[in-house]
Amino acid sequence: MSKRFLRWVDIWIEENIPPGANPDLESYEAKAKRLSEQLFAEAAAAGFTSFETEEERARVQPLVLAAASDSTDFDIDAYHLKSQLAQENEDGD
Repeated sequence: MSKRFLRWVDIWIEENIPPGANPDLESYEAKAKRLSEQLFAEAAAAGFTSFETEEERARVQPLVLAAASDSTDFDIDAYHLKSQLAQENEDGD
């Protein structure tokens, strides 16, 4: 088990898979497979050995699928607008 690689995977997922990104274009499984291949290609470029990546492949793919199928959609612009309106109205709504 390579904890260094798994920490790198967590950071990669956080930076490269935004929540709620266009689920209509491809299925979650297809998106997860495409992103997994991209992740492993970038892992090789980042200096991880094939032994490290192959050893963790079974653990990484469910993490990528979970991130790819996350439908949480947080709109930061709407949040800021609602905050500004609440401050202007002074009622907190």
